[in-house]
Amino acid sequence: MALTTRRRALTTLGAALVGAVALPATGASATTGHGASAATGPDTSATTGPDASATTGHDASAATGHRGPRPLWRAHAHNDYEHPHPLYDTLGHRFGSVEADIYLVGDQLLVAHEPAELDPARTLESLYLDPLAALVRANHGQVYRGWRRPLHLLIDIKTEGSSTYLELDRHLRRYRHLFTTFAHGRIHPGSVTAVVSGDRAARAPMEAQAVRRAFYDGRLTDLGTSAPASFIPLISDNWTQNFTWPGAGAFPGAERQKLRGIVAQAHARGQKVRFWATPDTPGPARDALWAELLAAGVDCLNTDDLAGLAAFLGAHERP
Repeated sequence: MALTTRRRALTTLGAALVGAVALPATGASATTGHGASAATGPDTSATTGPDASATTGHDASAATGHRGPRPLWRAHAHNDYEHPHPLYDTLGHRFGSVEADIYLVGDQLLVAHEPAELDPARTLESLYLDPLAALVRANHGQVYRGWRRPLHLLIDIKTEGSSTYLELDRHLRRYRHLFTTFAHGRIHPGSVTAVVSGDRAARAPMEAQAVRRAFYDGRLTDLGTSAPASFIPLISDNWTQNFTWPGAGAFPGAERQKLRGIVAQAHARGQKVRFWATPDTPGPARDALWAELLAAGVDCLNTDDLAGLAAFLGAHERP
C-alpha cells in the first residue's frame, strides 16, 4: 500500500510517539551530545555482524531506570520519508528499521523517491541524522529509552553509488558518537547502524576503507561468498524475483524449503535477511505471507503500512 501524503515540514510529535521514545527539549547535534561513543563501545568480532552484541547482550534499562515499550525489531519502514512525519511516525510505531532514499545534489544528500520530488529542505540531516542525534542524547545513548539494541537506518542510494557514498561518509563522520563503526577489523556498536543499499557502485569505496560508519546491504548472490558479516550484515532481495507465492492459497513446499534454506545460510554467517516487494495490501494474503516470513526466521518485514505491521507483530511475535 503506497502512502502518497508528503508534508514538507518536519514537526515534533510527542503524542504520536506513544511513549516509545522521549523527545528531546532541543535539537542538539550528535557532535556535541552524549550518545554512546563508538570508541568506548564493546568490540565484536569482525566475522560477525554489527548487531552481534545487541542480539546476544543485555537490553539494559537507561540510567533513569525507565524503559519504554519493547521495540518491534523485525519491523522495517519502507520509504519512511513518505509518511506525514518522517522518522517520528515510524518510531511512534516502535519499528527497528527505517529506510531513506538519497540523491547527491552538489554536496547535499536530499531525501526523495523520485528526482521530481527533490526539495532542498528535505535533507538526510534534517529528516534523520539531526533528529536521531537529539533522541539519542535525550535517551542516554539509545534511540528507544532503555533498549540498547541499535536502530537500523537503511540508506538507499539513488544516484551514482561511489560519489554518493563518499559524500554520505563525510556526513556520517560528523555524527561520530551516533553510528556503529567498523575500525581496523573490529566493530564498535553505536546507537544507530547505517546500512547502505541502492546503487551497487558504493561497494568498492566501502570495501577499501579501514574505518567506516556504514555497512553494505548484500543480495542473495552474496550468500556464501567471502564477504563477512562485518561488511555485509544484511541480505536483501526482491521477493517477486525469487518466489511466486503472493500469500494467497498454499505456500508451495519447494518455495518454503528455499526460503528457510536462505535464512539458515545467512544466519550461519551472522547475516540478517530482508525481502522487499512483498505484498502490502491489507488482508489475509499479506498476513499469511508475513506469518511464513516470521516462521522462517526472516529478520526484517518490509512495509509502508506502519500500523498494519505493528498490529500484526504485536499479535504474532513472541516477546
